[in-house]
Amino acid sequence: MGAVDPRLLRRSRAVRSHLILAVLLGVVSAGAVVVQAWALSQVIARGTAGAGTEAVHGGLFVLAVAVLVRAAAGWIHHVVAARTAASVKNALRDDLMAALLTGGGGRVSSTGSGAAAALVGSGLDALDGWFARYLPQLVLCAVVPAAVAGTVLWADRTAGLTIALTLPLVPFFMVLIGLSTAAVMRRQWQSVERLGRHFADLLGGLPTLVALDRADVQAEGLRRTGERHRAATMRGLRVAFLSALVLELVATLSVAVVAVGVGLRLVHGGMDLQTALFVLLLAPEAYLPLRQLGVHYHDSAAGVAALDKAFALMDDVPTDSSRVRRPTPRAARPVLAVEDVSVTYPGRHAPALEPLSMTVHEGEIVAVSGASGSGKSTLLALLLGLVEPSSGRVRVHGNVMSEVSLPEWHRQVAWVPQVPTIVTGTVSDNVCLGLDGAPAAEVREALAAAGAGHLDLGALLGERGAPAGTSLSAGEQRRVGVARALLRVRLGLADLLLLDEPTAGLDVDREAVVVAALRDSDVTCLVVAHRSRLLAAADRIVALSARSPLEAAS
Repeated sequence: MGAVDPRLLRRSRAVRSHLILAVLLGVVSAGAVVVQAWALSQVIARGTAGAGTEAVHGGLFVLAVAVLVRAAAGWIHHVVAARTAASVKNALRDDLMAALLTGGGGRVSSTGSGAAAALVGSGLDALDGWFARYLPQLVLCAVVPAAVAGTVLWADRTAGLTIALTLPLVPFFMVLIGLSTAAVMRRQWQSVERLGRHFADLLGGLPTLVALDRADVQAEGLRRTGERHRAATMRGLRVAFLSALVLELVATLSVAVVAVGVGLRLVHGGMDLQTALFVLLLAPEAYLPLRQLGVHYHDSAAGVAALDKAFALMDDVPTDSSRVRRPTPRAARPVLAVEDVSVTYPGRHAPALEPLSMTVHEGEIVAVSGASGSGKSTLLALLLGLVEPSSGRVRVHGNVMSEVSLPEWHRQVAWVPQVPTIVTGTVSDNVCLGLDGAPAAEVREALAAAGAGHLDLGALLGERGAPAGTSLSAGEQRRVGVARALLRVRLGLADLLLLDEPTAGLDVDREAVVVAALRDSDVTCLVVAHRSRLLAAADRIVALSARSPLEAAS
């Protein structure tokens, strides 16, 4: 990203307004710097010449006003920058989540859910440094050095030419350092993504690891990933400190050259004291904004790297606003058609789903089976509209999925993933997730139909200090997820059930209860299954293989 990314300007009106205000405050700060130096040099020169206190009162008053104006401009910019940063981060998170949820499932799959979570969370939080420190300093660099150099050139031509010749050295070294910093920050962000992926994978597979007594072994892998992240962070800090040293050295030597010339001419009578003080006080101010810009660039580099990643996701993934919002008919029950669809995730050569054609008619139960890696979860993501097909198309009621309003479509689908989401609250809150005012009797019946009628509706989940026995096993989590889906069906809010291994981890009796509930739901159902009882309950079976998916009648 350059100094100010044009994509950010196009997406955010707050950034444009903030940039205009920053320019105005920069002009005010530049004027205050010049007035402050003039007033201070006048006070010192008159005091040295033996003038009385009354002769310096005016200069002291002007100096105090200039200092207050400069401080006020900096404070206003800091406050506005913090508010703008919060507003822009919220807007970017909304746009990024909208892009990921409406069309970015394939992108998330290739990036990793852990990396996506790191990007939406701490990644965009790093923009605080860009708004609060880097952008204000960037504006000061565009205004203050030019104003100071012009003023010094007017006061003393020799010193002004010296500043004009040495000033470009600072941005020259900044560019060289910036190229190195960008590479370091890219590696650091990759380490953050790697750590996020690893942690997310561990959380997802933790029940299996605990069951196989392999959780402790993974701690060493997580420690190594964290150590690589620590090393990358230290490399970034080392570059930041070294670059600050280089910029300070260049600026100090440049000011020293100006000071030597002024001192020699002052000694030999070629310059009066007030002019010499005025030039000496202004010379460091010409280099200070550039030195600080180099320092603050490192504060914002992590946020800039995350912003580039976010824009890549938002630009490549169509959001729901770019779709033709064709409403899905509510009167008819969903009918799905998959027409020669294949999926290959970005950055991968092997397809996640080989070419597949199938239809799901209203009212029937279709089971999808196949070995691990054959594309079952990818198929469900396609039907939810979370993944764009690489070839072929998916139809909903005859409408191409890309032309369907996904929020409206999702409201008609009850989706149960392999690991249903459990939020902090009661069992009833989790079953009624996304629903308001569901009758308690319906909630109990949905839990009973899912084989979880023994759960207490008021039991707390996910809270510290909750009574013993209120945590859910993996099988109970699946049953709560199934109950949540069945409740949507019972309330007439969903016409299609999409389930991913809903009976995994259940005993034979409870599996029979869930199978019977699916048969009695009287809605279209597509279920990923391996267990024979669930496959036997289906009207048709779609068998996927790594080479050639085929559709077979049960």
